[in-house]
Amino acid sequence: MTQDYSAVEALFTRADGQFLFARWGRPIVPVVFGVEDATISVLKGAIEAVVTLADHKMAETDPELGANLMVFFIRDWDELPPTPGLDRLIPDLEPLVARLQAADANQYRSFRFDEAGGIKAAFVFIRMDDAMSEVPAETIALSQIVQTILLWSDTAFLGASPLAVLEGGAAVLRPEIADIIRAAYDPVLPVAATDASFALRLAARIGQSAH
Repeated sequence: MTQDYSAVEALFTRADGQFLFARWGRPIVPVVFGVEDATISVLKGAIEAVVTLADHKMAETDPELGANLMVFFIRDWDELPPTPGLDRLIPDLEPLVARLQAADANQYRSFRFDEAGGIKAAFVFIRMDDAMSEVPAETIALSQIVQTILLWSDTAFLGASPLAVLEGGAAVLRPEIADIIRAAYDPVLPVAATDASFALRLAARIGQSAH
């Protein structure tokens, strides 16, 4: 069953009205900082599950960057500027930290793109404030990789999480979001698009890719 293309279009239409879609153009190589080994395995398990859903690939190393999906767990945004080399990965790091502090944000994602417009790297920062500290590691992991496997709109999940919580408290990916991820990695589609008509093509593939 195809999804309403306008709902699909909205998920990739930014607050400024620009349509922008991108998926990873290379295998994903994750590395996680700031948590214990047990939590790292939970995170990597969630990444692997979503990459498998997308029928994409993971790798041991990225020839250009080494690791191309970096996930940082921190207690405070002030920890970022002193981190060696981070200012080379994240341009305008100091002003960014000031904005995140002013917004009392507890997460931030930054993407880099290849010549075709596909995602070539992503940097995920999670500040473990009181609200985030109450969320199970599995839920944080799943939520972050879902929001990193595609370049969603900056407003895509403001009103509703991409996850649903089951009666027992476990979080699962909402079926309609899973369908979009699966369809978005269909090899017949380009790795990136800036024309809203792409939403029609993506919506049309959703029913087909679910089989």
